[in-house]
Parts: sequence; C-alpha cells; structure tokens
Amino acid sequence: MQYTRLGSTGLTVSRLALGMMTYGTPQWRAWVLDEAQSRPIVQAAVEAGINFFDTADMYSAGESERLTGRFIREFCRRDEVVVATKVFFPVDIEYKSGQSASKSRSPRSNRSGLSRKHIFHAVDESLQRLGTDYIDLYQIHRLDPHTPIEETMQALHDVVRAGKARYVGASSMWAWQFAKMQSVARAQGLTPFVSMQNHYNLAYREEEREMLPLCRDLGVAVLPWSPLARGFLAGNRARGDADTGGTERARTDDIALNYYYRDSDFATVERLRALAQRRGTSAATLAYAWLLHQPGVTAPIVGVSKPAQLVDALAAVDLELSAQELRELAEGYEPHPVLGHS
Repeated sequence: MQYTRLGSTGLTVSRLALGMMTYGTPQWRAWVLDEAQSRPIVQAAVEAGINFFDTADMYSAGESERLTGRFIREFCRRDEVVVATKVFFPVDIEYKSGQSASKSRSPRSNRSGLSRKHIFHAVDESLQRLGTDYIDLYQIHRLDPHTPIEETMQALHDVVRAGKARYVGASSMWAWQFAKMQSVARAQGLTPFVSMQNHYNLAYREEEREMLPLCRDLGVAVLPWSPLARGFLAGNRARGDADTGGTERARTDDIALNYYYRDSDFATVERLRALAQRRGTSAATLAYAWLLHQPGVTAPIVGVSKPAQLVDALAAVDLELSAQELRELAEGYEPHPVLGHS
C-alpha cells in the first residue's frame, strides 16, 4: 500500500479508501452485505494496508456506521486509522439516496439537511453508532440550499472545537458553491473543508472542468466516489440490455442506468478492456489506476463486495501507466449532464 497526505493537512491516508456503503443490511439495498459477509473483506483490506474508511449516517439507516466501528475495534488501532462519515440525508431504512421508497410519507421535520440543529444531533448519533470518541473526517453529504452557509460552517466549526471531529469535508456540489463555503469559513475564522468527495471516474469527467482545478489550487484532497462508475467500468453491464449484469448491484442499480448507458460510455469500456488485455490486468484495476494518475486525486472510495474486487483495487496502486496509455483511455470522451449533486 502507498500513503499520502489528505490534501494540505498532516493526516496520512492510504491511496485507497474502503467505501463502507457496501456493508450494513440488505434490507436497505439488495446488494449490501451483512456483518458476517462483510467481516472477511474488511479484515483483508486492513491487512493489505488500507487505513481509510468512508461511511455515512444514512447508509443502511446507520447499520453501516455500526459495522464500521465494530470492525475498526476488531481489526485496527484507532490512532492509526482514519474514519470518515457524512451528514445530510435522513437516517431511514426506506430512504435510498435521493428518493424515499415510501412516497406517501410526509417529510419529518429537521431529520435532514445542514441546520445547526441537525448537524449537532447527527454527529452525536454517528459517534454513538461508531462507538468512538471522535470522527477523523466529518463530511457534508450534499449542499443544503435551505440553510445559510454561515450557519452550516459555524456548526461544523463548533463540532471540531468540541473535539467531536478532527477535520471537515464536503461532497458533490458546484465548484462556485464550494468556493463560497470555503470563503465564508476563512473570512469568519471558521474551520474550512480539507476534502471534496465528488463524482469522478473514466466514464464521467465533468469534474475536470472546475472542481478539480479549484481543489488543486486550494490544497483540498479529492476523494472520488463511484470510481468504477457503479461497476460499469468493470464491464458488468451489457450494451442494450439493462436487465443483465455480473453482480447483484449491476442487476438492481437503477441509478447506473441513468448515469452511464450511452453509446460513448460503452465505447470507453471497450477501450479500457482492450488496454487491460494488452497489459494483462483487469478493466477494474486499469480504471482505478487511471484515476490514481489524475492530478489532485488523493484516494478513490472503493466499493468491495467480493475478495476478487479487493484484489483488483489493490493492484491499481502499483500499476504505472504511460502518457500514451492515459491519452488512449481518455480519447473519445463525450460530455455528460452534471450528475450526482442531489
């Protein structure tokens, strides 16, 4: 394993972060692994040198945080690992990231967003589920357009001052919104964000226009989510057939259908497979390696539901790509609508 600093901080993280969204309860999503299924995979990741674990309060309605804390106590020294979680969405087994399975249910007040009230409640709940005294990286899962930026940044600053979090980070939003939040923090002497967890992979590169240059300029760590485009870059989808797939997630992930099923996306996968075959590696490993070669990228958030997927991710850390190979993979990319901000 290789290690790097989290942006301009002194915090050391592995070049891969283990995405804990995969571990929790299949009652939330069919492809999620339960505790018994998750344990050997997480243990293998720790033994391979991964020290960075990313979860969120809403994953499996909190069960992901419980398992994350349990596995860290079982396999790690707390002072050596970096625990990241997120706040914004409601913690509800029926909530599936972006929409509720129960559309008839009326919204419950103050159970989501980035108000001072919700942040203070959510961080205490996360600490309890994780079974830890502090969170290393406390991230806003999305921007809350209904709460003043000043209120959100002051609340996050107070969370850090209270010792409940060491650093704060952000996730998908427009670059101008991120710049505005950073500006408010610095102007008022508040804690700025040290990381941006955004939607970025070989099939979706809109972040290269503004967000990535901004993060490089500010010294902010970039932690791409969905580095394999929800498995699309691993080659487990078929052109023209949305009902087939190599994994349970591929067969049940309706979000991927809206994100990656264009002809140009399949052409990207075909270029990826061709180069992977020449290099004697997997398409997944090559897609991870491409991302690790991009300027400013700190650690992709990797989702692993099978041991072989972990092997593919780990192999990418040491895989060197030439300038010609990087150009070959990037050729033919067609702009996408901006995706992942909601």
